Amino acid sequence: MGQTPGEPGHGATGIDVPGARATIDSAGWRRRGEEGPAVVALGGGHGLSATLRALRHVTQRLTAVVTVADDGGSSGRLRREFNCLPPGDLRMALAALTDETEWGLTWRDVLQHRFSGEGELDNHALGNLLILALWQLLGDEVEGLDWVGRLLSIHGRVIPMSASPLVIEADIVDGDHRQRVSGQVAVASTRGRMENVRVVPEDADAHPEAIRAIDAADWVILGPGSWYTSVLPHLILPSMRRALVGTRARKAVVLNLSAQSGETDDMTLADHLRVLAEYAPDLRLDVVIADPSVVEDVAELSAVADSMGAVLMLRQVRTGDALCHHDPLRLAAVFRDAFDGAVGDITGPPRAA
Repeated sequence: MGQTPGEPGHGATGIDVPGARATIDSAGWRRRGEEGPAVVALGGGHGLSATLRALRHVTQRLTAVVTVADDGGSSGRLRREFNCLPPGDLRMALAALTDETEWGLTWRDVLQHRFSGEGELDNHALGNLLILALWQLLGDEVEGLDWVGRLLSIHGRVIPMSASPLVIEADIVDGDHRQRVSGQVAVASTRGRMENVRVVPEDADAHPEAIRAIDAADWVILGPGSWYTSVLPHLILPSMRRALVGTRARKAVVLNLSAQSGETDDMTLADHLRVLAEYAPDLRLDVVIADPSVVEDVAELSAVADSMGAVLMLRQVRTGDALCHHDPLRLAAVFRDAFDGAVGDITGPPRAA
């Protein structure tokens, strides 16, 4: 029988491989392999994918902890029909950790393929169906994700933030009108100021594997992504918040490149940090990463970062075109500097952390 995920020597799921050495990855970077730091990245959707595509150039000791509150699209349909975790953000994280080899790219495209037609399969991602099938066969969400990771030969591991599907709720204020909104899609798309963001059930536990990864990490990364519906839930879930506050790992926040319509309208980058401090006042940060081209007020952002214990790193991390996306190699370079303690910004020389 072939080797299963989690057995000694299986590097694709982030398990230690004795004698592993640094290699050259598909971008020509010298990969640190098992000599790299143990990193946990928290989030969901496209934001987490951007972080993972960067981090896989820096370390293979990488764990993605993924929000499980999606209720839209293919994920929402499967969640409602099978009472399962929404698989879409988990699938995207797995795809982001795939190396750019012929094998990896082919299976990544298969995983991301969406059916188009007039029947029940319309708009379902094949990877969502594959993940659901493995969950039903194995009866274990993490083991199922490990098997998909093995198929893709990913660098790292993907874990749901909770073993239970969560619902995001918020009170949204627009002028004199206040309404309670439930569900990730509705919360993200309803205009107004968000207050009292919460997850249901409120007593849901963080996944034990996620807690163990955070406890053992050298670095924990939050953001970028949908601030209230992908990033903040990790600080709202009580057991996850306790783990993040209590871990000895250093913590970095990667700020967004643009506002998300309906969710963070009229919010500055400093406001994004204030939201984290509001929901997790005991959370201390070490590094805040921002692209200088989108910072409204450097002094204000630096002051808020400092109040949370962090150094502000102003670096170009966006792509060089008109698209407002994080560039994986530029972001990887910033992560490498942060992990090495070179935390200066583009306006001055690096300084020790």
